[in-house]
Amino acid sequence: MGSLRGSDGYAVTWADIEAAAARLAGVAVRTPLLESPLLNEQLGFRLLVKAEPLQLTGSFKFRGAYNAIAQFDSAARKAGVIAYSSGNHAQGVAAAASLLGVPATIVMPADAPRIKIDNTRAWGAEIVLYDRAGEDREAIGAQIASDTGATLVRPYDEPQVIAGQATIGLEIVQQAGDAGVGPAAVVIPCGGGGLSSGVAFALSDAWPDTRVWTAEPEGCDDTARSLAAGHRVEAQPGATSICDALLAPMPGELTFPILKGLGVRGLAVSEDSVRHAIGQAFRHFKLVVEPGGAAALAAVLDGKSGWGDAPVLCICSGGNVDPVLYADILKGWAERNPAGRDVRPVING
Repeated sequence: MGSLRGSDGYAVTWADIEAAAARLAGVAVRTPLLESPLLNEQLGFRLLVKAEPLQLTGSFKFRGAYNAIAQFDSAARKAGVIAYSSGNHAQGVAAAASLLGVPATIVMPADAPRIKIDNTRAWGAEIVLYDRAGEDREAIGAQIASDTGATLVRPYDEPQVIAGQATIGLEIVQQAGDAGVGPAAVVIPCGGGGLSSGVAFALSDAWPDTRVWTAEPEGCDDTARSLAAGHRVEAQPGATSICDALLAPMPGELTFPILKGLGVRGLAVSEDSVRHAIGQAFRHFKLVVEPGGAAALAAVLDGKSGWGDAPVLCICSGGNVDPVLYADILKGWAERNPAGRDVRPVING
């Protein structure tokens, strides 16, 4: 496997991914691939779920953050790391920096879920809050990096972050094989594209003909729209979603060429579908999933791409959900789906 280059000239290579796997061995959790016979029977095909809510910090973001920060030299470690994030990358960077003895400053939106702010602070990071509607987090991060000499680690447009997220793809191939599943359709939640581009890249070696889709909330489906257009486009102006982890304004400069080059396609899901997926994850997998982390599962349960009876694999990418929101979602889901009733997903063809 060679490399796939983004428009900024950086490259993510197969060697990068293998090196990331070595760095993360014994540090990151090798999260399980879950399966529910009951849900499989209802769907009419095997569904396997990669459970990244069980990752350290409750999301896949720890992988990329640790892989990037672990490569700092002594001067960079002393100067510290700066990152901007709505929460999961924030926690990943804070945790990785703590484990590696690196000072961390995280720029977070003031409206980020309280659990994400509190957990980031608990890892010892300094937090700088900003107004998501009126301020530019990238400009704030760049200014802090300039003032302090800290290294900026972006949430997705970083080669070594992408390589770290790609290790999920390596695990998927091995674990699916152990479960008797070969190349399968794969659906991945997508914000800026760090997870989806990394995993698609990793899968392209062992499963070169597999079909890969991104999943985003409706209105914030900039990646799906960009893939359809063949170039990067922005999300719809003013679009909002409970999927706070998936609100990147457009695909990354580095991530999009990878997705496009590998023939990845995009899907969009409704808020109701996301809520339903969160309830189904609770029921069938006993897994706490945040809204953004449930987007891929929502797309599968909706039958967005006509899966047929072949196996499908999806990633649940995070579980850092506000407790009040989670309780509200489960309450509404339980009222619509009483215990003991055969709950089947709505198939939209």
